[in-house]
Amino acid sequence: MRIAVVQLAYGDDESFEARVDRVTALVAGLSGHDLVVLPELWGATGFDYGRWAERAQPLDGPWARAMADAARSAGVTMHAGSFVERLPEAGADGNDLANTSLLLGADGRLLASYRKIHRFGFGAGEPALMEAGDEVVVTGIPDGGGGTVQVGLSTCYDLRFPELYRRQLDAGAELFVVPAAWPAARVAHWTLLGRARAVENQCVLVQCNTAGTHAGYEMGGHSQVVTAAGEVLVEAPAPADDGSADPARAGERVLSVEVDLEATTAYRDSFPVLADRRL
Repeated sequence: MRIAVVQLAYGDDESFEARVDRVTALVAGLSGHDLVVLPELWGATGFDYGRWAERAQPLDGPWARAMADAARSAGVTMHAGSFVERLPEAGADGNDLANTSLLLGADGRLLASYRKIHRFGFGAGEPALMEAGDEVVVTGIPDGGGGTVQVGLSTCYDLRFPELYRRQLDAGAELFVVPAAWPAARVAHWTLLGRARAVENQCVLVQCNTAGTHAGYEMGGHSQVVTAAGEVLVEAPAPADDGSADPARAGERVLSVEVDLEATTAYRDSFPVLADRRL
């Protein structure tokens, strides 16, 4: 399975509309991949809370349609990252926004959506402004070889909660996709937790972070793809190390990698640790 992980970088001076146009054009050049993955809240930005409401859109709004068109144009299954969804009505916490990710087929059809369950902010940011999701989402997508692979969806801060990934594993997940807006200050946790989730569940894990800045917060980059045995197949370098002439784009890159899904089954068979679970 050929996967493209699109680690976007941008500064606070790039408009929402310009970024959508740029990303749409970028995805058009990724035909030939079986799965393309974009980061969390790359349009609205992960830390610019004050502008989330004005950038919110319904599940079938212009952003979603643009992403569906991009997937269809490139002929790829695409995890479009997440956006600020305007809910039809306020939820249990009185909010009408959600952090929602979309998984789209190569024909542009919506395959699955996931509303982020664990909201980051310790009472501010997401908990104050967004409703929490309550659904564990695992769905099948083409694996590039004529079969399907079961993909579990989560977002950023979810990575700190291993019970979610156990639930996905029990629902049949073989591959986890984790888009994020994870800051540089805690990027060591990002890479460590990703590898842990892969190893403890014997699943391939695809992590797609952002670089650049969100409302002045430096983002961490270090997107990676990890095998079920814990091998890092590919990892983006630190944004400051990539030699970009444009500081706002430092760290932006596309990681293209071939993932052997049959190796996951073989590893689970040869080292059947999951069969020894007692809780």
